[in-house]
Amino acid sequence: MLNDPSIDALSRFLDVSVFRSGLILSNMANVDTPGYRTRDLNFSQELERAASGPQDAVFTPAVRQIGGLIERPDGNNVNLERESMLLADTQLRFNACVQLLRDRFKMLSSAIHEGSAQ
Repeated sequence: MLNDPSIDALSRFLDVSVFRSGLILSNMANVDTPGYRTRDLNFSQELERAASGPQDAVFTPAVRQIGGLIERPDGNNVNLERESMLLADTQLRFNACVQLLRDRFKMLSSAIHEGSAQ
C-alpha cells in the first residue's frame, strides 16, 4: 500500500508483539499442566530478524523453552507473576507502537489533504 519504512518497521514490531503475547497467554493457560515448560522468544533478536527479512516473508519467530525457573514437583515451571509482568510489558510496547502508527497515518493524511486543497 505505502512504501514507508517507518510503517513497515512498526508493523513488524506489532507482529512480534502479538506472537509473544500468544506465547505468554499459552504459558498462563498451561500453569496447571504437568510437565509444561515455559516458552518465550528473545524479543529484541526476533524484532531484528523480522526487520531484516523480506517484507513479504511470513514471520516465524524462534520459540525456546525458558530455563532457570523454579520447577514444581509435577515438572511445570510456569510462574504466573513472571508471565503477568511480561504480558503487561508486551501490551505497553504494543500500545505505544499503535500510537506511533496512528501519528504516522495522521501525518500522511494531513499531507494528502493539504496537498489536495491547493
